[in-house]
Amino acid sequence: MSNQEILNKLRDTIVIQDIKGCVAAAKEALEAGISAFTAINEGLAAGMKIVGDKYELGELYLPHIMISAKAMDGAMEILTPELEKDKTTESVGTAITFVQQGDIHEIGHRLVSIMLSVNGFNIVDLGVDVPNETIIDEINKLNDGKILLVGSALMTTSMQGQKDTMEAIEEEGLRDSVKIMFGGAPVSENWIKEIGADATAKNAADAARIAIKIMN
Repeated sequence: MSNQEILNKLRDTIVIQDIKGCVAAAKEALEAGISAFTAINEGLAAGMKIVGDKYELGELYLPHIMISAKAMDGAMEILTPELEKDKTTESVGTAITFVQQGDIHEIGHRLVSIMLSVNGFNIVDLGVDVPNETIIDEINKLNDGKILLVGSALMTTSMQGQKDTMEAIEEEGLRDSVKIMFGGAPVSENWIKEIGADATAKNAADAARIAIKIMN
């Protein structure tokens, strides 16, 4: 089997919620010499994108998302130790990561947190369904450092909350203290521009690259 076929297999196990198959495909990828980064970027993240799109179209529902997340967890237990071998020791800053209030879908959120961590960010993970008050409190706690806020939303309804988060940060006079990225299946470049955030990314690996760029 070619490397591309292995990556496609890894992607498809996420889409069809094949938990055991996803773990096996992650091991197969490493055994074939595929890097953990590539397996995540071109396998797991590609699968997650399809899952997110299908959810938006009403072709998948919450139970499917939860099982896909479980499949990804199993694969990440195999891939994360390999990623951490290349972890940079130079700190880029602190990333506050969270899932928007009203949204409990953390399938992409955890992956982005891991990718930021291995690329030099100290991570403050606020978890899912996070209200703006908690975000503001955390920014205030870290106000003397280099801060990146990274929010995720899988649903169009929770994506609307990103605008409220931007307004809350502006009202508190904290906008100049923090760089802000938002991601998730429904998030577009136009949306980022409309709400005045700094960036978005098409997947977790891209998020780490863009995060470093906007922090420098």
